[in-house]
Amino acid sequence: MSANSTSLTGTSQRAITGIRSLPVRPWHSDRLKASPFIPFYEERIGPDAAFSVYSGHMSPGYLDDDVEAEYWHLRRAVTLFDVPEHAIEFVGRDAGRFLDHLMTRRVSAMKVGRCGYGLMCYDDGGILMDGVLIRLAEDRFRYVLADGEIFGWLRAHRHGFEVEIVDTADWVLQVQGPRALDVLASVCDGGAPEPFGYFAAAHVTMAGQPLLITRTGWTGEVGFEIYVPENHDHAALWHHLMNKGERHDIHFASMSCMNVRRIEAGILDNGSDIDSSMTPYEAGLGGFVDLSKDDFVGRDALLTADRRPRLVGLKTHDTIERGMDIAVNGTPMGRIAATAYSPYLGHWLGYACFGKSGDWIGLEIACGPDGVPGETVGLPFYDAEKLIPRGKQSVAV
Repeated sequence: MSANSTSLTGTSQRAITGIRSLPVRPWHSDRLKASPFIPFYEERIGPDAAFSVYSGHMSPGYLDDDVEAEYWHLRRAVTLFDVPEHAIEFVGRDAGRFLDHLMTRRVSAMKVGRCGYGLMCYDDGGILMDGVLIRLAEDRFRYVLADGEIFGWLRAHRHGFEVEIVDTADWVLQVQGPRALDVLASVCDGGAPEPFGYFAAAHVTMAGQPLLITRTGWTGEVGFEIYVPENHDHAALWHHLMNKGERHDIHFASMSCMNVRRIEAGILDNGSDIDSSMTPYEAGLGGFVDLSKDDFVGRDALLTADRRPRLVGLKTHDTIERGMDIAVNGTPMGRIAATAYSPYLGHWLGYACFGKSGDWIGLEIACGPDGVPGETVGLPFYDAEKLIPRGKQSVAV
């Protein structure tokens, strides 16, 4: 990996775990599925390329990119990403009631055609899974999963509910950046859906193929995601996106620059930044817990849980790496869960994960064996109202 890419992404790279010398032909097994889009960027797979394994899917974490250049392109124009998201569906007359039982939010109140962030917890209040929930019909929901095991847990809780759990074979592409909606208008047969607001879902046709899209993403930028069924013509779709997007200066990039941007935006990665040892409150996600909702898994534990965080932001002007210990007044108190160098802010960012809940924001801390000085801050690092992905604010870049 080049020195430049290392300096930008540090070792926080759950997104670029090292599977090297990957065959460029699509392949899959019962436990691991490779992206069907790999053949269309195989010329980008250099000697230091690495692929991620996430939620049973494999996709490019790093492809010898100039990460800083790709970061700025994402901020200024538009980028296509091949991502390893994993979508499952809940279908049946009890789908909404079943999800109300499992999720910390009130699912039955969602409108058809809308998306929402959804958390599931264990009985003790620890986070099991997070992701985006999409209501496709009164009796049909799609949940776009993060990493982690979930299917056995879902089956264990299904008793008494008339619902089918479907593991879709869809692959996901993300188109992100300030020109993303211009690309959408160009690639949809007959034009983009209207209205198509933030966290909306729509059925469209691209290159003659019916597709589901959502106004979501993992970058904190304007963008949309495309859910591509296994039996679709992947080559036709890929070339359609790249050809129609050319006049908007679309680039394809690995997830390295996406990782920088998602940390700036305070977007968390299940299994890496957050896990079952944390409650939603400890992860800073208490706003997605509705304790007025009766009898969801983990509710009793969350009623009495400490509302203070364990995970907060960290900024420093020196290099930091994922896994470094953090100390307060010389006492070890936790570790760094993720890091990235922010070209926009001009300093290093990270997530500081403390060993217990507390009032951790606004402290001076020391990182790693050399005691790199840092400061804890609230998340996200900017754009707390999410005006950028809503298309209501642009950042001078």
